[in-house]
Amino acid sequence: MEYSYCRVSSRDQCEDRQLVEMKKLKIPEERIFIDKQSGKDFNRERYIALLEKLAAGDLLYISSIDRLGRNYEDILSNWRMLTKERGVDIVVLDMPVLDTRQRHEGDLMGKVIADVVLQLLSFVAEKEYQSIHIRQAMGIKAARDRGVRFGRPIITPPENFATLVKLWERGQMPFADLLTKTGLKEATLYRRLSELRAKRRK
Repeated sequence: MEYSYCRVSSRDQCEDRQLVEMKKLKIPEERIFIDKQSGKDFNRERYIALLEKLAAGDLLYISSIDRLGRNYEDILSNWRMLTKERGVDIVVLDMPVLDTRQRHEGDLMGKVIADVVLQLLSFVAEKEYQSIHIRQAMGIKAARDRGVRFGRPIITPPENFATLVKLWERGQMPFADLLTKTGLKEATLYRRLSELRAKRRK
């Protein structure tokens, strides 16, 4: 049986390019497993489902080694588990040397080269993953240094907030009117009330 595994790092990324490659190989859709998740580890729903299907003699296609994962040790561990323990063959489409069907042909030098290439590509995949996160962290720090705020914007109450609250506390204004006049949502209003009362206690 032939299977394929595709992965993109997040739900807003598109796996179409990988799917085109797999459909050219005429792999049925029910045997194409897709995860929209980080490659930092192998705890992925569809990958785990794929493992339940794969058996000795099956063939697994992936478009590139970084679609399998981004963690050096995990890639090598899963590769060994699939090829050595399960007896599954793997073909990496963008790297023809990573085609474990060649091992059956007794080409020792080809196998050695494939093993070296696999380790090198796995190492590069992890380093690229680490570099992306380092660049993201540096970008966020630089933006914060420039005064850029992240997360939800802080909603400030109107200047007469304290006066409006006093009217409400005295029973001279319904809570619904307080919400309307302050322009705040209920949860936000309660937070601002807590902050105001904390200032009063100081």
